Amino acid sequence: MKGVVFVELLSMAEQVVGEDAVDKVVSGCPLKSKGAYTSVGSYDSGELNTLVSGFSNATGHSVDALQRQFGHWMLRRFTETYSPFFDAKPDAFSMLESIENEVHVEVRKLYTDAELPRFDTQRIDDRTMRLVYTSPRRLISFCQGLIEATFKHYGETAEIEVVDKSTDTTGIAEFTIRKSVMRLG
Repeated sequence: MKGVVFVELLSMAEQVVGEDAVDKVVSGCPLKSKGAYTSVGSYDSGELNTLVSGFSNATGHSVDALQRQFGHWMLRRFTETYSPFFDAKPDAFSMLESIENEVHVEVRKLYTDAELPRFDTQRIDDRTMRLVYTSPRRLISFCQGLIEATFKHYGETAEIEVVDKSTDTTGIAEFTIRKSVMRLG
């Protein structure tokens, strides 16, 4: 997994719980990297789960809640760093549809060794989309946070139903996303 993910997780944690608490969690986790991450490095994805579990134990927040919060954090960072991708899309559905065949294509150009999740989308109707997330890393709640934050970025709201279809080796989740209809007074 690319180091930028670890760097951002630690940045978010420092903002939420403070640098001393982050140092304590990192030093208490069995990490091959010893918690020394660079944005361009590659690290075992298991370390991300170890860190999130450590922060869960330290804060009392569930692993799923922390993953969702981290998804929101990362989407905000993506919009700051890669604003042209977001500016070119009129709404959340358009952005979500572009991940696999546009965004990930560009990511692979920058990081040829990147192991990216797969996002398959299907529009059911004008207000409903099905998105299937597939990854050996099982970051389903992180993905949900990214989706929620995408809608927030575009000033839209949606109901998101998640069905976990994971296997022993692969995280698979089917998200049914229904845009909310805004009613005028």
